[in-house]
Amino acid sequence: MVQKSNPAGAAADQSKRRGRPRAYDPEVALWQATETFWDQGYAGASLDDLSAATGMNRPSLYGAFGDKQTLFRAALENYLDQSRARMIPAFRGGGTLREALDRVYHAALGFYTSGDTGGRGCFLVSAGLGQAVVDPAVRQMVADGMHEMDRGFERLFARAHAAGELPTDADHAALAKVAGVMINALSVRARAGETREQLDATIKAALDLICGPQASE
Repeated sequence: MVQKSNPAGAAADQSKRRGRPRAYDPEVALWQATETFWDQGYAGASLDDLSAATGMNRPSLYGAFGDKQTLFRAALENYLDQSRARMIPAFRGGGTLREALDRVYHAALGFYTSGDTGGRGCFLVSAGLGQAVVDPAVRQMVADGMHEMDRGFERLFARAHAAGELPTDADHAALAKVAGVMINALSVRARAGETREQLDATIKAALDLICGPQASE
């Protein structure tokens, strides 16, 4: 028996084979892209890498996030949001200046060493700075992120000054920049492969320099 052709059915089957664009969660896809840029940098992360990480083909990727440069900016903003969620509670916690700085540094370190393949540092430092040279918008975002961190440290030092933990002539802004440089150093050293023990020792040395050696029990 000869089976009659069914053009409508064939077209439907072909449509199923082609498939509709895969459903995706924009927040999840953006975080996957963020992690790809974080690990590989802007230049190192190809569109194929980003497509594989997000599970989206190139047309879907462009449709959702725009071109690679726009996606990188969105990833950087996404990182800043995630970083704030981790760092704000650390800055706002109580305790002495030493306790507060220790809490902030270890909160940052937990973020900087969270990669599946080892320490990857801060996205702003490890990926953002390279692109900042050629993208003014990224440069401004990186600068704003660093200045925001400076302000957080400045508030810590102002609080410590009011509590009598610092000399009366202490320069809160200058101390904040020094504390911020330490954050950047942790990022670089984490990405360079230093162990958690080495980074913990660096934090202790920084706390001794800023706050004075801790009294032995």
